Amino acid sequence: MRRVVLCLLFALFAAPAAAQGICHGYGPQSPRDIGNPEGANRRVWSPAPPPSRMNLCNIHTHTNAEHRGPGFFLPAGDGEHGGWRCHGTAELSPEELEDPTHGHGAFHGVVPGDTIEVHWVFSSCDVRPGEGLGACLSDTCANPELRVEAQVFLVVNDPDAADFADFAYAGTVRHGLHQPRALPDGTGRPVVFLGSTTGPSFTQSVCSPLQVTWSVRPACMKLDIGSLHRWAEAGNVFNETHSHGVRQLVTAPELLSEIE
Repeated sequence: MRRVVLCLLFALFAAPAAAQGICHGYGPQSPRDIGNPEGANRRVWSPAPPPSRMNLCNIHTHTNAEHRGPGFFLPAGDGEHGGWRCHGTAELSPEELEDPTHGHGAFHGVVPGDTIEVHWVFSSCDVRPGEGLGACLSDTCANPELRVEAQVFLVVNDPDAADFADFAYAGTVRHGLHQPRALPDGTGRPVVFLGSTTGPSFTQSVCSPLQVTWSVRPACMKLDIGSLHRWAEAGNVFNETHSHGVRQLVTAPELLSEIE
């Protein structure tokens, strides 16, 4: 039922916009350049509560970064496999770039040297973590407040780099709410703004109707490739075994909120 509701929403709102060039009548879109605070979209709503007061409903990754920021501004091309790379990519050592699984790891679509953007999605609904955005809704809560905490990682072959298990779900419940073990820290004050869902299904002419409060950290963090493979090998409630494509950067001012 939740997937049907989402599909109907996307079909209803996105189809007419494709013929008009840039979407009209939509709220602010994502991803964006978080270093540029300008935006002319006047549709506003109250920011979602902090993640500690919401239920974690999904974790997934994108290769490369969808957003552009101070620590991830190297162009990776256009299309579904474009996006942005961490500025430290060219400085990685041969050891950091060595692929310990030779392309056969359990988590697909990522090798050492890649940039990924990880999204922790939170919902105001009384839901449990699960697969896809549908896990963030329920039959009795079809229009939730949504919040995405985002961190861009530079993937390396180094067991001393960050371990993805530290940020995974692992059944963690605090004050009755599903939570990740932790969210990344030490990569700068998150840039918070109003936007939408992302992913390669959307463009500047095919917009997302869902309202999302974004919190994007401005610097990259190195992440051990082995920890991603272990996360996939162990199984996870999100059924995530590969990294997803990107939505190209939204640049039209009329599709962006103003960052305060």
